[in-house]
Amino acid sequence: MKQKYECLYIIASNVAEEKRSSLIAKFTKMAGADTTVEKWGIKKFATPIDYRKDGFYVLMNFESEPDVPGKMGKLMNITDGIVRYMFVCKDQRNQKQKPKAQKKKAVSQ
Repeated sequence: MKQKYECLYIIASNVAEEKRSSLIAKFTKMAGADTTVEKWGIKKFATPIDYRKDGFYVLMNFESEPDVPGKMGKLMNITDGIVRYMFVCKDQRNQKQKPKAQKKKAVSQ
C-alpha cells in the first residue's frame, strides 16, 4: 500500500552545481515517477551544522511503499554532500482520530 511522504534535505553549499543536480536526480528517481521537487536554494542556518553556515534546501513530495524512505535515508547517510534530511509521512499526520463510540444509557420506565 503506497503512502504519501515529504522529504526535506540539505545539500552542502560547497557542492558543485553538476553534482548537486545529479544528487537531486538520484533521490528523485529513487522516490518514484510521481515526485514533485522544489529547489529552495541556498539558505542560511539558524545555528552552524558541522561548521557550515548555509546549505541548499530541497523539498520532495512523493508517493511510495513504506520501505522506500528507510532505504533513501540509509543512502543519504553515506552520501557525501548531504548535511541533513527529514522524512514525514503525510498520510499518518493527516489522519483524524476516530470518535469514541458512546454507550447508550438504559432508559428506565
